Amino acid sequence: MIEQLISLSLRNRFLVLLIAAGMFGWGALSVQSSKIDAIPDLSENQVIVFTEWMGRSPEIIEDQITYPLVTNLQGLPRVKYVRGSSMFGMSFVYVVFNDDVDVYWGRDRVLERLNYASRLLPEGVTPTLGPDGTGVGHILWYTLDAPGMDLGEQRAIQDWYVKFALQNVQGVSEIASFGGFQKQYQVTINPSKLDFYGLAFQDVIRSLRVNNNEAGGRKFEMSDVGYIIRTTGYLKSIEEIANLALRSSNGNPIYIRDIATVQMSGEPRLGIFDLNGQGEVVGGIVVMRYGENADQVIDRIKEKMVDVSKGFPEGVKFNIIYDRSELIRESVSSIKTTLIEEMIVVSLVVIVFLFHWRSAISIIIQIPITIAGSFILLNAFNITSNIMSLTGIALAIGVIVDNGIIMAENAYKHLSVRYSELNPGDDSNHKDDRITSGDHDKTYPA
Repeated sequence: MIEQLISLSLRNRFLVLLIAAGMFGWGALSVQSSKIDAIPDLSENQVIVFTEWMGRSPEIIEDQITYPLVTNLQGLPRVKYVRGSSMFGMSFVYVVFNDDVDVYWGRDRVLERLNYASRLLPEGVTPTLGPDGTGVGHILWYTLDAPGMDLGEQRAIQDWYVKFALQNVQGVSEIASFGGFQKQYQVTINPSKLDFYGLAFQDVIRSLRVNNNEAGGRKFEMSDVGYIIRTTGYLKSIEEIANLALRSSNGNPIYIRDIATVQMSGEPRLGIFDLNGQGEVVGGIVVMRYGENADQVIDRIKEKMVDVSKGFPEGVKFNIIYDRSELIRESVSSIKTTLIEEMIVVSLVVIVFLFHWRSAISIIIQIPITIAGSFILLNAFNITSNIMSLTGIALAIGVIVDNGIIMAENAYKHLSVRYSELNPGDDSNHKDDRITSGDHDKTYPA
């Protein structure tokens, strides 16, 4: 088989060169379209189910949320295992699929099963799927540089303007906000006053819900003009909340301000985000979607940031604190320099030791063609060009050259022997004219 292949190649040299040139061109295009990242994605093929039930202990979360979800998700097809984690007010369930399962197919199967499992959970508790990102999906972190602006206003800009704009960028799975205060109206009830007026805690909640609503009416036509009738009752200020009536006592209304204190404040926090010891900041984390090109997604995010910053209040701007594109470019540049240096050194060594330009060229030309073929396979198997994959290519250059040298040496050796057999009296010019290496005593079929 091998002898026939070699004979066929020798009889069709032009075709072999054409195939090699085509492979090299295909590989060059594959290099341009290859997904680039600094580190390989070694995370499991998993779908995360997140459930929030604030104020409950981990034991209650485990018994009423995590356990029902884990037991119902275990029967999904092509699942390795299901793991659950419970903490104060939150439940996480990790559904790990086989490596060959498409992540979006797995998310669909989990959603189908959650439609049934949700009926087993407490009222008002709704499980949700985590972002379709990976363990190495955090590709960019940024903060808002807003001197003189309070943290609540910064968080409002982040949550209601920046987040929605950046989430539309192709390849972005989620923009996770951090830092600052999430503004909210807080009604602090005085239990003594509540008992004095004979009210219950539910009376206050009912009043807030009823008065913070909008009701629809109908379309009313008058003088060939149509009017839409509706009532708008959304609360818009602290004063409106404080002046809500709970009930009347002896003809006098009892307002919320009589039994509680209303104020604008921030949601309770479990921690803060400090930057370089200079104080708290507000920002976000860009989470890349599964299977995307990290380098291209970061470039798109930066372009979008330029447009988003035009709508900022005066003095507010982005401050990028973590940018993986710098690590990607440094890693790729380092490996690229190593590859070029290896190719130059190997070429010089081959030329010097073989001292036969046709043999040297046949060996040297294998290096770029093999590297090009490697990128074709990387794209075919959807493997990113990262430190590990590029380092493997760099290490393989030695093996490629070594095989070429051995084959050239033995081919030249057998040709010399054959020439000596055909010309037994003329061995002065070919006595020692052969390629030397550590494997020159090996015999191979001619």
